[in-house]
Amino acid sequence: MVKIIKKKIMKSNLLKLHLEKSSKSLKKFHKFIWTKKMSVDEPVIDKQHQSLLNEFNLLIDSIHPHSSLSENRRLLDFVQKYVQDHFTYEEAYMKKLGYPNLKQHKNIHDNFEKFVLKYSREFDNSLYSKTTPEHLISDKLIHLREECKKFFGDWLINHIMTMDHKYAVYAKKHPLKSNLPKISKITKKIKQELISEQRKPIEHISKLKLKNKNKKGYIQTGILGFDALIEQGIPKGDLLIVAGGTGSGKTIFCLQTLVNKAKEGSKCLYMSLEESEEKLVTHMEDFDWNPKDLIKKGKLKLLRINPFDITRNVDALLAKQKGELLIDIEPVILPKDYSSPDFIVIDSLTAIASAFTSKDESYRIYIEQLFRFLEKTKATCFLITETGQIPKIFSPTGVEEFLADGVVVIYNLKHGNVRENAIEILKMRGAVHQKKIVAMQITNNGIVIYPNQEVFSEM
Repeated sequence: MVKIIKKKIMKSNLLKLHLEKSSKSLKKFHKFIWTKKMSVDEPVIDKQHQSLLNEFNLLIDSIHPHSSLSENRRLLDFVQKYVQDHFTYEEAYMKKLGYPNLKQHKNIHDNFEKFVLKYSREFDNSLYSKTTPEHLISDKLIHLREECKKFFGDWLINHIMTMDHKYAVYAKKHPLKSNLPKISKITKKIKQELISEQRKPIEHISKLKLKNKNKKGYIQTGILGFDALIEQGIPKGDLLIVAGGTGSGKTIFCLQTLVNKAKEGSKCLYMSLEESEEKLVTHMEDFDWNPKDLIKKGKLKLLRINPFDITRNVDALLAKQKGELLIDIEPVILPKDYSSPDFIVIDSLTAIASAFTSKDESYRIYIEQLFRFLEKTKATCFLITETGQIPKIFSPTGVEEFLADGVVVIYNLKHGNVRENAIEILKMRGAVHQKKIVAMQITNNGIVIYPNQEVFSEM
């Protein structure tokens, strides 16, 4: 026993030494500064170049042994979107000029965009491959930071001073007579983003809008990035399991979806078996969702039910199954003043299962009845289940996930000495969806998902 304790202490000290060594190795770099020599005499492009250099500085600074994975991912995602936005504007400018080398310049842009995507994947592969915590935080971080500096900042400065200056020279000889296209939302907001103390995630959903967003028969959650993972949307009237471990963000995901749908005019019902209505309201107010206004308008209803009240109906349900009871008994009673909701959340099936201690067969009969009842309501339903942080089954018995039309899994992953959230659409009947685990962040305004930031893990 003493040997085991000593071994753990030695390992802990070794990890601390590696952290200190890594911190010293990752010395502050000389930040990239935009100078007048870099100007291409086009105000918007000059401003975009300055902003890009600032973003690269932030990204490089964020990569260190104590870094926040969610912040790393947010910056990577932002840089990727902003690079695309800048290149689109710059190429439109060159096209307006009639610049003869546009095709060659565009090819260079395309290759750089590919590198940004490749770097993002390398970031995952390097940090989250099968390594010990000691290796996780040392040489690989130094390598990633140097790569970031070399291929982001150094590349951009070299590109501005050579390729961009060529079209600037051409522009002086062939000045524009017409106005350029309007600057995109990302460009307009960049200055505000740079000076904001609490940097909010960029609303990149504008880049990810679906062609069939309003197609009849499908619904959108309104959660940034999530709807981009499904080709058309969630089939209307589906029953979805939302599974995940403690603190992963299941409740936030469901509440945020209901708030978004309630704001659109849908009737939304949240049935909690654990938290009180007051606690849920406070929870939503923490994200500035203004739930009281939606409740007052009758678009959102929060209801707390006792799981043991449900079990009192079990004998009646069993009697009905045997044909001994003629009256209908429903597994869940919807509020009389809130009939026919468009969306229903039940939080959680795990709490219901706990009330059926040593009554597995009764629980299964109940779940079948519950699913049939919810199907009859024609509401789109989200059923929360509590699992391990990396689950192998996604519901109390494993039966529920087969009965459900879809399964959304939210992870709270640990990589070495840091944690991050991720999300996956494991199953979605009748809807084409992306089959990958992607990064998720819980911000001051709710959940944001990064569809292009794939999480690689030992799952």
